[in-house]
Amino acid sequence: MINLHPQYTTDARGDQVVVLKRDEFELLLEELEIRDDIRAAQEAEAEGGTPIPLEQMLAEMDETAGHRR
Repeated sequence: MINLHPQYTTDARGDQVVVLKRDEFELLLEELEIRDDIRAAQEAEAEGGTPIPLEQMLAEMDETAGHRR
């Protein structure tokens, strides 16, 4: 569990906003990305997708990035 210390304030329009320390915000984003990756992997597996080794995926990503340059 991420330990957050949110601060609540109101902007000029009267909307309530939440303020987090930058490191807490970045941890929160990282956690959301991890959860999104897990959900995507579970969906792919449920649809009969075939897992590939991490090394293969990274090599394919490097190859694709090289074509975009």
